[in-house]
Amino acid sequence: MPTVLNGNAIREKFLQFFESKQHRRLPSASLVPDDPTVLLTIAGMLPFKPVFMGKRERPAPRVTTSQKCVRTNDIENVGRTARHHTFFEMLGNFSFGDYFKREAIGWAWELVTGVFELPPERLWVSVYEEDEEALVLWQEVAGLPPVRVRKMGADSNFWESGPTGPCGPCSEIYYDFHPERGEGDIDLDDDSRFLEIYNLVFMQLNRDSEGTFSELPRKNIDTGLGLERMAQVLQGVPNNYETDLVFPIIRKAEVLSGRDYFKADDQQKTSFKIIGDHTRAVVHLVADGVLPGNLGRGYILRRLIRRMVRHGRMLGIAGSFLPQMATVAVELMGGAYPNLLESRELILTRLATEESQFLQTLETGERLLDEILGRSEKRISGVDAFMLYDTYGFPLELTMEVAAERGLEVDVAAYEEAMEKQRERARRAAKTVDLTQGASLADLERTDFLGYRNVASKAMVKLVLFEGEPIERASAGASVQLVLDQTPFYPEGGGQIGDRGYLSGPDLLVRIEDVQKRDTVILHTGRIERGTVATGDSVQAQIDLADRRRSQAHHTATHLLQAALKKVLGESVQQQGSLVAFDRLRFDFSWPKALSQAEIQQVEDLVNTWIAEAHTLSQEVMPIDQAKARGALAFFGEKYGSEVRVIDVPGVSIELCGGTHVRNTAEIGLFKMVSETGIASGVRRIEAVAGPAVLEYLRLRDTVTRQLADEFKVQVEQIPQRVAALTSDLKQAQKQIDSLKAALATARAEALLGQAETTGGFRVLVADLGDTEPEALKSAAEHLLAKLGEGGAVVLGSAPAADKVSLVAAFGKGAVAKGLNAGKFVGEVAKITGGGGGGRPNLAQAGGKQPEKLKNALSEASSKLSGALGA
Repeated sequence: MPTVLNGNAIREKFLQFFESKQHRRLPSASLVPDDPTVLLTIAGMLPFKPVFMGKRERPAPRVTTSQKCVRTNDIENVGRTARHHTFFEMLGNFSFGDYFKREAIGWAWELVTGVFELPPERLWVSVYEEDEEALVLWQEVAGLPPVRVRKMGADSNFWESGPTGPCGPCSEIYYDFHPERGEGDIDLDDDSRFLEIYNLVFMQLNRDSEGTFSELPRKNIDTGLGLERMAQVLQGVPNNYETDLVFPIIRKAEVLSGRDYFKADDQQKTSFKIIGDHTRAVVHLVADGVLPGNLGRGYILRRLIRRMVRHGRMLGIAGSFLPQMATVAVELMGGAYPNLLESRELILTRLATEESQFLQTLETGERLLDEILGRSEKRISGVDAFMLYDTYGFPLELTMEVAAERGLEVDVAAYEEAMEKQRERARRAAKTVDLTQGASLADLERTDFLGYRNVASKAMVKLVLFEGEPIERASAGASVQLVLDQTPFYPEGGGQIGDRGYLSGPDLLVRIEDVQKRDTVILHTGRIERGTVATGDSVQAQIDLADRRRSQAHHTATHLLQAALKKVLGESVQQQGSLVAFDRLRFDFSWPKALSQAEIQQVEDLVNTWIAEAHTLSQEVMPIDQAKARGALAFFGEKYGSEVRVIDVPGVSIELCGGTHVRNTAEIGLFKMVSETGIASGVRRIEAVAGPAVLEYLRLRDTVTRQLADEFKVQVEQIPQRVAALTSDLKQAQKQIDSLKAALATARAEALLGQAETTGGFRVLVADLGDTEPEALKSAAEHLLAKLGEGGAVVLGSAPAADKVSLVAAFGKGAVAKGLNAGKFVGEVAKITGGGGGGRPNLAQAGGKQPEKLKNALSEASSKLSGALGA
């Protein structure tokens, strides 16, 4: 039997093995990919997509990584099968035009049988049915008998990224859990017997738009070995969740729930597994800068968090528990991924806040379920059931259980149809890694960026795009995208927007409005104001100098701002995003609360002090390891290669940055913070201006204050006192108005006393008070009840707006003793008007949206009171 290894040892042995084979070990890339076609890093090869496409220099001929990945296209299978995960680690070895099949097969076999000591007799291999070369190599290199090398079709053993682009056959190694079943009638897709542990992709072909294959001039190797799967095999456990990579997290859930995982029923075990899996995913997503939200990556994070909360409740875990789960995960994986330890406080704070908000949402969902049940006659529609699940986190099982208590059923078929539509959307979004994005740019050489030294240059037009399609030429009036062989225009990146300017030539003027980078190609978007531009033309490229000065002043000021925040608030401040524009800068950072006025002043003063000290910036290109050794900080969301550009403001700030900057801080002139606000839980945003933009900001403020001074007929410095006085007067006037409204409502109610009816010895009054506001309506109800005494029951309604209904129920002690509850009573009546509400047994308020149904609601209230009190 193989040696039992923990997950960390498996990861390290894999990486060390390939280092011994002259592979360069690289760190895992972020879960937020540098790829517009994919939301998250879903495969070990994804960070190397530009290398496979020939658009980026290979970091080394041979590379090995342990890449963190997140996939959610099969999220419903997580916890229900032995091996489905949202978060997983893919161990890989890659060759970029270096070695090929023989070496890949030989080393894979040496690794699994020699390093991991898997018995050869328990290993099977699949090859693509047309790949005779691989079939022979497995027998020659690994010594496998032909019976244990199985040919399989393109569905399982031919790798492709899309309809066109690099592709090729693949070969997979399977572990056999039940060799005693023999070698006859073998099906490698039988999950109960076989587990695929290692996939070798031989990227040797290119498929064009006609579907024709041709050999790639430089053949590549892309492999993936699932860490969790290998851990399952080597640790001898029945599923990935019971390995040391996940089970310590489940152990924490056991403690919090008071349940034993091994004694739990199937549904409870599934909940334990989902919590264990999702905890790993959410801590990595937060550490990589993803914020919970309703779109894209943010929605994926929010959905995972909500599933954790829901399954925690199903296990009986009360209150907030996500930070405790996250603490275990951070400690478990922090050695392999140090950024988890660095982001620990941010992770815990963000999860706690999101969990708290969702618990409130769940309560809303429970009320909504009650409303749905109230209006359903025989069954709850599948659409409603799915909405409860998708929006409020209600599992179908819980909806069915509550419905059954009311004698109702759920349209499960329609629910499953809605669920399948969502799954299909997820599959389409994550099905492939598209290596062909921007195919019209694929054959172009990189654009040389000259903008660090030059503000103008000669250039040749390499490509003209109109409405996304390549054309030979375009004329005046057309909006186009142009690719040049070289350019002084800075393309948007690292938070800095692209330069503006123009391209000119004999009788040609193109106004450039936006500049973007696609891999190594720079796209200039603009409008042809005069003449014609065509592929092959020579043009003069000139950036707008005034705009460039503004953007670089803001960019350097952003670096100074981050340094000042760290100095004033502490080193735990982490950048969460930035914008460097011509007219302003924006800086997002992790911090749990609003800055005080004193802290804002300190930050602003520090930045302006550094500007006045006239620091000369150093801008160098160096190896990334050397830059990190010097203490350089990385900007959030930026991707870095082996060589990086380092911006050093001596004694103040040192950061990795590809943007443009001033030569000396004195060029900035002045820095002014405009606002400091919260944009998400644990994330603050500062907006500021620097350089020439400060003058414009001050001019606007001066104009506004002068206009206010003229309007109030006071000096500028007296405006705050004048505004305070007006605000105080307004509040007093509003109080008087509210008092008069309440008095009017009470007077109107007083006139209704004579309409009170006697039922079963109780005095009952139900009335419509026109457009009375809710607070006044409540006061009127309390006044009437006092007049009617302990045997009184009052229900008042009003329509204070075109789409608003207000209802109040006030019951005396006698009515309450009779079994009436004002909260439940008024809530039921309010449903008639499209609303709801509740409160205490003796006094409660409710609202609705349909004033036209107020009369019906009050009539129903009168009938209910007569029935309850007259008996």
